[in-house]
Amino acid sequence: MDNLTHSLVGAVMGQAGLKRTTGLAMPALIIGANLPDVDAGCFFWLEGTEHLAFRRGITHGPPALVLLPLILAGILWGWDRWQTKRGARPEGRLPVRFGWLYAMAFIGCLSHPFFDWLNVYGIRLLEPFSSQWFYGDTLFIIDPWLWAVLIASIWVSRRREKARGNWARAGQVGLAAALAYVGMNGAVTWFNYQTRGMTTEPYPQAHIAAPVPLAFWRREQIARTYDGRWISSDWEGAAIGHGYANSAETQCKLPNLAAARRTNSQLDAFLFWSRAPFATRAADGSVILYDARFYDPRARDRFSVALPDVRCKPLP
Repeated sequence: MDNLTHSLVGAVMGQAGLKRTTGLAMPALIIGANLPDVDAGCFFWLEGTEHLAFRRGITHGPPALVLLPLILAGILWGWDRWQTKRGARPEGRLPVRFGWLYAMAFIGCLSHPFFDWLNVYGIRLLEPFSSQWFYGDTLFIIDPWLWAVLIASIWVSRRREKARGNWARAGQVGLAAALAYVGMNGAVTWFNYQTRGMTTEPYPQAHIAAPVPLAFWRREQIARTYDGRWISSDWEGAAIGHGYANSAETQCKLPNLAAARRTNSQLDAFLFWSRAPFATRAADGSVILYDARFYDPRARDRFSVALPDVRCKPLP
């Protein structure tokens, strides 16, 4: 999910009562909820599609989810001590207890892979023990409806806090509402997989029910057909598309790229990440690889890789 969602999740957990556990609990929750995304720093040293093979991996796996909160708790604890020595510590701050501070950072950090798992991009939850990708297919990566639920609950909770009312209850209700919204979307995806895709003719070889922006009750059908094409349709089965939908003319037969992966780091990274790879014909007759979940010719450097030495062969 986007970092605004992660931040709001950390904030609503704090307003649900967790910020009373220790001083600096709120920054521990909010920063912790974003902490696994430190892997975004890979954009400074990786090029092209190489970031696809690095992100949502090592910093989202079990060892990192234990160590990253420990580092954050140590930094916040040291910040509190530094402010105390300088006489700049806020008077209203609760005593900082390291154990509770680590617990808050840990809870915030745990929320991150859960929400990342909910979309079609995927996450390697077991890295470095396993590089398997997991997909929730439940929420679009940016969900304004979820934002609205979280922001409203935080706003009500803060107003009640200023009025010296029961502010934690509003945060708890907001957290429960957010989880209920996630559950409802999960049910939509489950129903979609049970009633469409693999259960309807022409029985595709693979099927993805992809959440769409704003219309949380709908799913885009992305399927690989018997002849190797990837097609896309809306909930009712009407062809929509990203340009590749229902087109055998622009798609090529996916070549055997096992040998090329050993010498082409861009290709290897792309295929490691890709869930729905397909080949298209470039203007010169060569091949460009895309992923059916993120087909956008304008973003070729991010979600595709060109193979100028590979010739496009027509689909059967």
